[in-house]
Amino acid sequence: MSLQSIKYAPGKLDILDQLLLPVQSKYVAVKGVEDGWKAINKMQVRGAPAIAIVGCLSLAVEILPEQFDSKKSLRQEIEGKLNYLVSARPTAVNMKIAADELIALANELTKDEAIDVQEMKQRFLAATEAMLQKDIADNKAIGTNGAAAILDISGKDSSVRVLTHCNTGSLATAGYGTALGVVRKLHELKKLEHVYCTETRPYNQGARLTAYELVHDKLPATLVLDSMVAALMRAKNIAAVVVGADRVAANGDTANKIGTYQIAVVAKHHGVPFFVAAPLTSIDLQIPSGDHIIIEERPDREMTHVGEHRIAAPGINCWNPAFDVTPAALISGIITERGVFSPQHLKHEISAVLGV
Repeated sequence: MSLQSIKYAPGKLDILDQLLLPVQSKYVAVKGVEDGWKAINKMQVRGAPAIAIVGCLSLAVEILPEQFDSKKSLRQEIEGKLNYLVSARPTAVNMKIAADELIALANELTKDEAIDVQEMKQRFLAATEAMLQKDIADNKAIGTNGAAAILDISGKDSSVRVLTHCNTGSLATAGYGTALGVVRKLHELKKLEHVYCTETRPYNQGARLTAYELVHDKLPATLVLDSMVAALMRAKNIAAVVVGADRVAANGDTANKIGTYQIAVVAKHHGVPFFVAAPLTSIDLQIPSGDHIIIEERPDREMTHVGEHRIAAPGINCWNPAFDVTPAALISGIITERGVFSPQHLKHEISAVLGV
């Protein structure tokens, strides 16, 4: 059974504090929107799908016990708090899409004269709670589609070695995972020979979190340093790279954890297929290209210290972007719950599938 990083019951939300992993597994209570914002911003919870779920559920926990004198006041509360949550980490699009959809729902319910304020609140709460189960179902579909795509390329009779970057598993989603969901599905099919995970400096999500999940699930896995990827591809016959995404632009350019871009470049040189696994909620057709994606910059301390121990020379300047953008030309396919799409024709193919 994969890890459960989000525990929710009506009025109660607990998250696995990922700042403490892998040394300590501790759940912390999220009692409202302010707790949710801080947990997202401090990276106690991270991963684009999980950010959206925790953000929205933090609002659900906050408004459940509250009494509202009008639908207008409830709508204003929903809109203000959701827009605030979007500001916690701006690069990941899932929180923004979820906020827009829930605000639109609140506006519709406000206009419906047949619904009173209490029913409006219950419908809103039901919509936020449904995000958990939908995310798990979507992740399992991503895993199935991704495993099939990799096996189609490598030959269905062979077991494969794959490489992944950052953390895209149960700790980044409601459960199962996106890119790590593909790895899990390959293992379920008995087609996973080995998975390699990068350390993912400077925050070490690979070494701390992905490795933690792989050990927990007893998958055949090896940790490598970020600087070893080229040597790994030359020496270990990697069949595919599969990573996640925090935002995919309309032209297929993809923002993901810093270090993804250079892995894609190295994969291209070695002829290794490079896949991006993400739910449709990570695809932002309103952004024409990766040049328009806002890239979050993180504090210098993440680079200069490990815990309380300083590892960089005092006084050195730091540049610490949390994400980079991989051009569509380097991506073999974008794996979603609705199929695998060509990055170069992403907008057309997604629009056809969704009927928009």
